[in-house]
Formats: sequence, structure tokens, C-alpha cells
Amino acid sequence: MSKHLRGVKPQVSTSKDALTKAPRVPEYFSPYAAAEWKRIMPGLIAARILTKGDLGGVEEYCLMRGVVREIETNRALNGGEIDPKLFGVQNRAAQTARQLAAELGLSPVSRARMGIASDDTDIGYVNPLTIR
Repeated sequence: MSKHLRGVKPQVSTSKDALTKAPRVPEYFSPYAAAEWKRIMPGLIAARILTKGDLGGVEEYCLMRGVVREIETNRALNGGEIDPKLFGVQNRAAQTARQLAAELGLSPVSRARMGIASDDTDIGYVNPLTIR
């Protein structure tokens, strides 16, 4: 009888190929995306789970967070009103950021599933989904 592993995630462990130094912020990033990169990269490096192959996902995560923040800033500057099309873009960007954050271990639940320190301060994480 075979045993299926549906829904069971493999344990994440440190990688022998893990980056030990944060790469520079990509030049094409908006200021918001760059700020997110600088904020999360130290914790990802400290966790020793990030490899060169993961950088595309990190870039996408930061870009999506940047889109959310930029639309929110523009909404605030325009008296609080938001174009329904921009709201849709913002909503999809936030959803994508949440999905990528879970893959990268940037939420308390995903860190617990990955076996990474549960206390945000242990590895320098702050919940990336909190808009400040």
C-alpha cells in the first residue's frame, strides 16, 4: 500500500549554496521595491536558505510589494480616492506578494512550516504584509 504525501511540505533546511551576502538592489526597482529588498534581505541571508536561484522570486516579491505601496501612496495623495482599475491591480499585486512571501518564509505561518525560527526577532524578520 502506497502512502501519499498530499499537502505535506518537505522540511526546509539551510543550503550549502546559500548566499552569505545580500546582492545589491536591482537598479530598475522603484524606491518602494528597493526599500522592501533592503528590509527583507538580511533576514533571508541570516536564515541561510536563499540561493542565487531564489533571487527571481525575491525580486518578484519586492516588485509586488512596491506596486502595492506605490498605489496606496498615490491614493492618499489624491484625497483617498482610488480608480477601480488601480484597486484591481493593487489587489492582485498584494495577493501575489502574499503567495511569494509564503514561499520565502516571510510570514509567521510559513516560517513555522519551514522550521525557521518562530520569533520574528530571531532572524530579523518583520511581517512583510504590514503596510507602514
